[in-house]
Amino acid sequence: MRIKGRKRTFVLVIPSFEDVFHSFYASEIIKGVSITASRIKVDILIRVTDRFDHKNWVNASLLDRNYVDGIVFADIDNDVGIVKKAIAQGMPTVVLNNYLEEPFNCISIDNEKATKEIVRYLVKQEHKKIATVAGDATTQAGEVRLSAFKAALKEADIKVPSAYITRGDFLRTPARIAAEKLLKLTDRPTAIFAASDVMALEVLDAARANAIRVPEDLSVFGFDDNPLSVTSSVPLSTVAQPLVEMGRVGAEKLYQISLGKAKLPVKDVLPAKLVHRKSVGKCR
Repeated sequence: MRIKGRKRTFVLVIPSFEDVFHSFYASEIIKGVSITASRIKVDILIRVTDRFDHKNWVNASLLDRNYVDGIVFADIDNDVGIVKKAIAQGMPTVVLNNYLEEPFNCISIDNEKATKEIVRYLVKQEHKKIATVAGDATTQAGEVRLSAFKAALKEADIKVPSAYITRGDFLRTPARIAAEKLLKLTDRPTAIFAASDVMALEVLDAARANAIRVPEDLSVFGFDDNPLSVTSSVPLSTVAQPLVEMGRVGAEKLYQISLGKAKLPVKDVLPAKLVHRKSVGKCR
C-alpha cells in the first residue's frame, strides 16, 4: 500500500549499453518522461541496468508498492519475463520501444513501415545492390528493422547476398568493422541501410577512408535522426523517430494506469518519418 502523503514515484529502467550516458535514444526518452513527470507532478527515478544480467533488473525494493507506483521500461531486450515479474507483484508497467502481443502495456515505433519505406526509396533510386548494417538482435527494434529490410527487398524481387547482411549491434566499433567488410567486397553494394545513425556515421567515415564518394559511389541511409546526422561529413538521410513523444506518452499512460483510469492493455504505435538529406542519390 502506498504511504499516505508520499509523492507519486515512477522508475525508468534503462538497459545499459556503450555510451549510454551520451546516447541519443536514452536522452530523448528521459526528456519525454521528464516532460510528463513535471506536468503531472510525479518523481522519476532512473535505474540503469546490466544488459547481460537481467536478474537484477527488478528487485524487491523496485517492486515495493509502498515507495514505487509504476515502472517504465525503456526497452526489455526481448525479456518479457521481466515484465511478467513486475506485473505479478501488482506493479503498473509500460514497455517502450516494443510492440508486445501479450496483454502488456507498450508504446512502440513503427519500425517495419519506416524500414520498408527506406528500401522502397532506395529501389526507386535504381539501387539493386543494397546491404545493411543491422542492429542488436536482442532488441525488437534490431530484429524488426532487419526482417523488414529483407521483406521489402523480396517484395522488389531483389535477392540479397548473405555477405550483404552484417551486424553492428547499434555500436560504433562493430558497425565500423561491418562497414569495412561491405566496402571491401568485390561486388560492393551501391547502397547501405544502417539500422541506426551511429552506425550510419561509421559507414560514412569508412567510405571516406576508402575514397568512396557519398552519394556518388555509395548511398547511405540511417535511422534515428540523431542531431549528429545533420553535421556529419555528408548530411545523413535517416528516419525521424518520435522518441521524446514515446517517453512522454509512456509516462502519461503509466500515470493513468496507476490511477486505474486507463483501458487495458495500452498499445500505441507511433509513426516515424523519412528525412531526406544528401547521403542518398540515384545509382550510377
